[in-house]
Amino acid sequence: MTILERRDTNAVAYLTMNAPERLNALSDEMLAALQTELGELAEDHSIRAIVLSGAGKAFCAGHDLKQMTAGRQAEDSGKAYFKDLFSRCATMMQTIQRLPQPVIAQVHGIATAAGCQLVATCDIAIAAEGTRFGVNGVNIGLFCSTPMVALSRNIPRKHAMEMLTTGQFISAKKAEQLGLLNRVVPEERLAATTTELAETIAAKLGVAVKIGKQAFYEQLQMPLVQAYEYTGDVMVENMLWRETEAGIAAFLNKETPNWDQ
Repeated sequence: MTILERRDTNAVAYLTMNAPERLNALSDEMLAALQTELGELAEDHSIRAIVLSGAGKAFCAGHDLKQMTAGRQAEDSGKAYFKDLFSRCATMMQTIQRLPQPVIAQVHGIATAAGCQLVATCDIAIAAEGTRFGVNGVNIGLFCSTPMVALSRNIPRKHAMEMLTTGQFISAKKAEQLGLLNRVVPEERLAATTTELAETIAAKLGVAVKIGKQAFYEQLQMPLVQAYEYTGDVMVENMLWRETEAGIAAFLNKETPNWDQ
């Protein structure tokens, strides 16, 4: 059984975390598989959008606690292993946002701890009705400090702090209201809705989406004046492309742009 499955259709790569018996936990093997596949997708110019989902009854239940417990058996009580684990996970999360293609989380069941972090990290997220979200490590004495990074950049800080300190789950509807999700749909419509969105994105000029996604995350870290200066330069570069010139001409002529990238 492949722990991470990939299927490509219409310029969209569909990645499915395939460890349902472990609720698609971010085990050492899952993290490695995700990092490898994401690295390959970064260089795959035929793919313009990515959908990430989980097999079985859940999207992702976070880190693999059995592996983490086994790591304690080392002479240093697991310190080196834990440091390496959280570093590898952080690298994978950051890789998602550095990809040229937008990544859509297709979420169902539960997304907990680092699984909730994964949803917050993806560029867009669609969830099925009934899905639950939590950063519930505090319930077992482990504050979700690394999941907090992505969560606190998605939802208002007081709501993030409440989730982090109580360990309580929120509904998909609440997650949508807070900004963690783009939309919530009936479970039977989840795959179709996500595919429709992914194919809409994939139909755009890939290099324009690439430069735009990079600029989106860069400008978020900048003061307002610097952000406008930076994004102005990005738009100048974008305007000088022949593909953009052709797209504008097609719009003015009430035609559909014919892009090959």
